[in-house]
Amino acid sequence: MSSRCENCIIRQFNSLRAMSKEELKKVSDSKISKKLKKGEALFQEGEQLNGVFCVRTGVSKLSKLSANGKDQIVKLASKGEVMGQRAVIAEEVTNLSAIAVSDMEVCFIPKDVISNTLDQNPNFAVEVLRHMAHDLKEADDVIVNMSQKTVKQRMAEAFLYLRKNYGDDTDGFLNLVLSREDYSNVVGTATESCIRIISEFKKKGLIKTSGKKIGVLDERKLLELAERF
Repeated sequence: MSSRCENCIIRQFNSLRAMSKEELKKVSDSKISKKLKKGEALFQEGEQLNGVFCVRTGVSKLSKLSANGKDQIVKLASKGEVMGQRAVIAEEVTNLSAIAVSDMEVCFIPKDVISNTLDQNPNFAVEVLRHMAHDLKEADDVIVNMSQKTVKQRMAEAFLYLRKNYGDDTDGFLNLVLSREDYSNVVGTATESCIRIISEFKKKGLIKTSGKKIGVLDERKLLELAERF
């Protein structure tokens, strides 16, 4: 597959689709491709970003460090998602860290290319706004879930979300393998509580485990649990 932006199918998933062919060529000439191993940081909270990152392959966790020193995973970014655009456009340091949870390939697009296109292409500006509005909606949903749902409900929701978005492998385990600590950081609880809930779900026949791997066995019951108020 060509790594030229104008030929890249992934741009159809993000705001870059609103760029003209000439603008995409400029992006392509200035971008830098970067490979990351699982566990590597793309950027850290409080960093000044000189551009944005477009995910070609793999998954990154976007997290924020809380006052007690624990990470809260705000979202998972996968193929087609652009990271860091809010910090770049607002000209602020980034308020999240991005760490690879699987091997990744990303394209770094310098800040000036994004800024110039925003100034000259109203369609691109609207697309960027639309994606930011979507991110805000997702953040609102996270806040509501945190305040209104129990840890068990949030855990059930996490398994369903991972299955829906990343699918299962041939053995029926979730394709995206997260550590128990990552799960606890997604749902906002202590790792020990997370391990206990996973064990309880397993005994009830809702999920299966093999090392770090988790598989959904009873999607209907998990959904009932996640949606029960």
